[in-house]
Amino acid sequence: MTRNDNPADPFKKALSDTARTMADARDLTVTYSVDPPGMSGDTMRLPQVTRRLTRDEVLLARGTADTLALRHRFHDAACHAKYMPQGQMARDLYQAMEEARCEAVGARHMPGTAKNIDARIAHEANRKGYAQIRDRQDAPLSVAANYMIRQLATGRDLPEGAGQVLDLWRGFIEERAGETLDGLDKALADQGAFARLARQMISDLGYGDQLGDDPDDLGDEDEGTDDDSDEQPEEPENPDSQGDDDASDDDSEDESPTQDSAQADMAMEDDADDEMSDATEMPEAEAPLEPPAPPPHSEASSDYKVFATEFDEEIRAEDLADPAELERLRAYLDQQLEPLKGAVSRLANKLQRRLQAQQNRSWLFDLEEGILDAGRLARVVANPTTPLSFKQEKDTEFRDTVVTLLLDNSGSMRGRPISIAAICADVLARTLERCNVKVEILGFTTRAWKGGQSRERWLQEGRSAQPGRLNDLRHIIYKQADAPWRRVRPNLGLMMKEGLLKENIDGEALEWAHRRMLARPEVRKILMVISDGAPVDDSTLSVNAANYLEKHLRDVIAMVERRRAVELLAIGIGHDVTRYYQRAVTITDVEQLAGAMTEQLAALFDQDPRARARFSGIKRAM
Repeated sequence: MTRNDNPADPFKKALSDTARTMADARDLTVTYSVDPPGMSGDTMRLPQVTRRLTRDEVLLARGTADTLALRHRFHDAACHAKYMPQGQMARDLYQAMEEARCEAVGARHMPGTAKNIDARIAHEANRKGYAQIRDRQDAPLSVAANYMIRQLATGRDLPEGAGQVLDLWRGFIEERAGETLDGLDKALADQGAFARLARQMISDLGYGDQLGDDPDDLGDEDEGTDDDSDEQPEEPENPDSQGDDDASDDDSEDESPTQDSAQADMAMEDDADDEMSDATEMPEAEAPLEPPAPPPHSEASSDYKVFATEFDEEIRAEDLADPAELERLRAYLDQQLEPLKGAVSRLANKLQRRLQAQQNRSWLFDLEEGILDAGRLARVVANPTTPLSFKQEKDTEFRDTVVTLLLDNSGSMRGRPISIAAICADVLARTLERCNVKVEILGFTTRAWKGGQSRERWLQEGRSAQPGRLNDLRHIIYKQADAPWRRVRPNLGLMMKEGLLKENIDGEALEWAHRRMLARPEVRKILMVISDGAPVDDSTLSVNAANYLEKHLRDVIAMVERRRAVELLAIGIGHDVTRYYQRAVTITDVEQLAGAMTEQLAALFDQDPRARARFSGIKRAM
């Protein structure tokens, strides 16, 4: 072996070939990278394997490769999309259970994959600190559902941290969805049948309102075929069975006998349940069973109510204006901020220098591999038997980080404040992207002043007392974390659009941004909120307690800070936000916003504990 040969190359080649075989995809491209693993088209990205070829590296690479290959082989994207729920929590549960199904089916066909995937699960549980969780509210329910499906389908014990998460939720899941899980074995091999089981399980767990319309309820009696009638002559009029047949026809043209059997069994079980419920009589002395309580509208507060959610929208900036208008608004924004360009550029360069200096200032010496350490060549000359010395840069704390900027798009931000906020978001996105830190930019407002369709419905239905939030939310995605800045640069011009900025309901916006961050794969997550006042919505506050929205905001902040999965900080423009957030800065002039944002982020990324301690004590920028 020459000195340039990498001892890990044979392992990488063997693992790549194995992944292609397992995925049944000869053209699959397999790469090894420090970026988060995943699949993009026909490219599989696996964790980096160094020259040391340690046991942990090998097991993690194998487990990740098996997970991605099995999903590629046993997952049908069209079927998955057909049954995808609408709400975020329901989507998380649905996707987590489908991932577990692919792994379990693969383990039944190729038992060796189960041990490798156990190693990946153990690594993930250790990285996220699952073993230290003691409160069920700190353990993700979607992760617990994934582990439950995997354990029931494979019969394997979970690694320690993963087992801790499942144990916290096991009683809740079994109590709510135990009967649904009884049909797991029959549905496992059929993705369509499993998707229906997953949706039923999501409903059992209390998130049925997030499922959306039933994809099998086509509403067309002519959808069936003569073949379907011949296969099930005893129940031609059963809508459940007909819906199952229709869904199977949509999923694939070549349906296996296993799928037919699974669907027939599920239909028979549904009919049996209906017959049992019809035959069961309630004793006269007992009241009828009450329906299960609907899930709370907020994870942070069960007391927080929303009158109607169907009028809310989560929308991309490019869907609120056509490309020509976005370009015009962006040009107007640039024109408004021309006088600040020099100062903002200096702040951006300062932030980038500080981050890059941290990236390059820390090294590990006297290693067996890495970059040749020229400073230690003298001792090799003095003694030729001395081995060469190598060095490597230390991984910086922010190498695997995502930052979300949550911007208040309320009417009180109109004018110079929103212009400054937009340009600062622009500068931070460009600067952090150069330093390999992903940035997401979100905005929040409402669709109408003083209520909207929600208020109109409330008036029509008799003006119930204390209806809860009574306006239609508008949550705007200006830039997704994975989107290159050059593609979405015009989007920030949307903030200049006349009529966009209305009311601000901060608590639900913060909870929305927090949920999006939890779904990200990065290890470190930073959420920065920029607002100019307390939450205000005249429609809501006129029929609820005066502190209704403010109390919910405090509850959400407490939840985020208690869970510690996301680092939360805030900047108040002319408004003291330190009474809400533990880490906050209040500025009295919008001209200070760029400097405050830059200094806060630079301090967050500073590896010097004393500098970070100083940041934690900052409360006001004068």
